[in-house]
Amino acid sequence: MAADTQTQVACDIKDIALADIGKRRIEWAGQSMPVLRTIRKQFIKTQPLAGVKVSACLHVTTETANLMVTLRDGGASVVLCASNPLSTQDDVAASLVRDYGIPVYAIKGENNDQYYAHLAAAADHGPQITMDDGADLVTLLHTKRRDLAANVVGGTEETTTGVIRLRAMAREGVLRYPIVAVNDALTKHLFDNRYGTGQSTLDGIIRATNVLLAGLNLVVAGYGWCGRGVAMRARGMGANVIVTEVDPTKAIEALMDGFRVMAMADAAPIGDVFITVTGNKHVIRKEHFEHLKDGAILCNSGHFNVEIDLECLARVCSSRRETREFVEEFAFRDGRRIYVLGEGRLINLAAAEGHPASVMDMSFANQALASEYMVKNHSKLEKRVYSVPEELDKQVAKMKLESMGVKIDRLTPEQEVYLSSWSEGT
Repeated sequence: MAADTQTQVACDIKDIALADIGKRRIEWAGQSMPVLRTIRKQFIKTQPLAGVKVSACLHVTTETANLMVTLRDGGASVVLCASNPLSTQDDVAASLVRDYGIPVYAIKGENNDQYYAHLAAAADHGPQITMDDGADLVTLLHTKRRDLAANVVGGTEETTTGVIRLRAMAREGVLRYPIVAVNDALTKHLFDNRYGTGQSTLDGIIRATNVLLAGLNLVVAGYGWCGRGVAMRARGMGANVIVTEVDPTKAIEALMDGFRVMAMADAAPIGDVFITVTGNKHVIRKEHFEHLKDGAILCNSGHFNVEIDLECLARVCSSRRETREFVEEFAFRDGRRIYVLGEGRLINLAAAEGHPASVMDMSFANQALASEYMVKNHSKLEKRVYSVPEELDKQVAKMKLESMGVKIDRLTPEQEVYLSSWSEGT
């Protein structure tokens, strides 16, 4: 890994010649991110991140590019690496290096060794703020690169999966610096997870397979906010949606939302398309593979590629081959064929472009404001996971409404008194 000869910016990317395409696409996404654009203008004036080193391990997309430029313009020294081997948009990486002077270590389709080498390069930046999508960078700084963790004053985490990992670290008393769980912001998970994942997951499946979802039995494993979004969008496209869950409350919610609810063992023989969004491992495994119908399609929209037991599938199949880009066929001795999309990785980023920019506008507005909050307040924070402060969350919502030209009501003084008192009853 070395500096690009045209830019003298340290990087490891596919091809700097892709930068022209990437720059146009970054600008296109930026048009749909008015909240982040407003924050960027504020950051240019106030320089809240002046001199701060930020290492970000995120999906390298057009939306992420706009966040990186916002942090840079706020005074930060930014380095970006990929949080998933298949999610990088190579043209975007090229433009960030050439046009914006931001070091990027990411190549779509990078192997495991490259992925961790890129992660190490981001760590070598010596960050004071970490920005994660799955907690891989945080984990590296708490294991193999503990020497660098002492310099970190705080971090942010974008995903449900990452927050789960970080809270486990905090419970065990090993988390070495405070982290804001951006995923917990209402303006993140209520919209990004539900509407973003819902639309982009089906987009990825359709791009990879060109399958018609209408009339198919589509199984959604997990009914969190991502699962809700996938189920809602799939029903809208005419699929017969089945939900599997381990949480009885979420299962009841799915049932009352009008979906069929059953165990995966019962869904396996009848499902045509399976989508995992649980954040857990081996949700679809050996006992399910044995009963899947011929032609069943399996994909994942959870962060890590562990939700489908791919190692087991490779062992029990008789042969495997790539049938089209992002589609791998696993054949069985009984004649059945099962298709896995995008190597079991995030299908919305492996085969499509990820979430629409308009929904990432709120998520990345939270990231930008949370990084500013961490720089200002880290000395007062404990080494644990924090939610995004409510005032920042509401600020993002307010800015988004204003950008859409939407006005809402305000409480009257009488209403404020009524809501804050107990003496007035019936």
